[in-house]
Amino acid sequence: MSLIDTDKTLFYYRLEKKPMSLTAYRTLGHSGLIVSPLTLGTMTFGTPRWGAPDEVSESIFHAYVDAGGNFIDTADVYAKGRSEELIGSYITDRSLRDQLVLATKFSFHGGEPGNANAGGNGRKNMHRALEGSLRRLRTDYVDLYWMHTWDMVTPVEEVLQSLGDLVRVGKIRYFGFSNVPAWYTAKAAAIATAHNIPGPIAMQLAYSLVERSIEREHLPAARECGLGICAWSPLAAGFLTGKYEREEAGASGQGRLIGPNPFGNQMFTDRNWRVLDTLRTVATQVDRPLAQVALAWVSVQSGITSPILGASLLDQLYDNLASLDICFTPEQMRTLDESSALDPAFPYSIFTSEVNRSIFGGAIVQGWR
Repeated sequence: MSLIDTDKTLFYYRLEKKPMSLTAYRTLGHSGLIVSPLTLGTMTFGTPRWGAPDEVSESIFHAYVDAGGNFIDTADVYAKGRSEELIGSYITDRSLRDQLVLATKFSFHGGEPGNANAGGNGRKNMHRALEGSLRRLRTDYVDLYWMHTWDMVTPVEEVLQSLGDLVRVGKIRYFGFSNVPAWYTAKAAAIATAHNIPGPIAMQLAYSLVERSIEREHLPAARECGLGICAWSPLAAGFLTGKYEREEAGASGQGRLIGPNPFGNQMFTDRNWRVLDTLRTVATQVDRPLAQVALAWVSVQSGITSPILGASLLDQLYDNLASLDICFTPEQMRTLDESSALDPAFPYSIFTSEVNRSIFGGAIVQGWR
């Protein structure tokens, strides 16, 4: 067992054996921004085929807020801006602006043919994108502005200065990075600290029982830099709900992963089917649906502030919220952990308790936490 795994096991044993609620608020990273333990993701709002009709989106939004949730996540490209428009109308109709933490994103192209500056993380596109989002959201500021992805081009110094300027003029309150290399975020955080300027407070990254890659670099970087993590796709685009059946050429079923989708067939691997089988075993033990168990596992991981829910039906939202009631035994956590563990990769295979002892002459030395 590696030192990282040992630390995680200790965390599991420290878990309070009582359910959480949507009003068990916490700060996002080392900041004063207070958010719910589950975020309402709104990629389904206004999205055809696998999304939710407008009336269903509205019922999902109100149910989440009425249950005590305060963290709403969207993006300028969700349903080509329709998601932001719907959220803006829901918030305005109930005068909820001061009550909610409203987050949106920029980076992807705004759909202007031939205009390269209508995409990316440069200052020009950042301002274009933000003005459009503010208009659709019917507000004059955003609580959390996410850089949606690393564009592989814009210098981190420009991104920091541009977002910091938006904080200073009050158009955004905080900012974070989504879908970025860990080194990029760590560099930004280090520059911000050294120069006493606004820096990122969080990362938004894919994380689930079948996608644990961020444990290698991103989670340690977040811990060192004081960043929260919002986990997107904690149910692996619906794979961990059990809605798909294994077939020789992939899978069958009804959902986002059938037909054209950003994931292709990458979810339908031998490893992932094995993880799903283990999830079924634990779900039977706790007598809960697979989705609730998978989401509860993400929620209790050290460093994860607020997993992002994506519901296209009201019942799905209620089902996801019920995951906060689940309390695992240490054995159940070990079972889920071991079945979904990452394959060894250099240099992490070196960082073991055995190597720790050899470095310190046979003694086990635990660092400060």
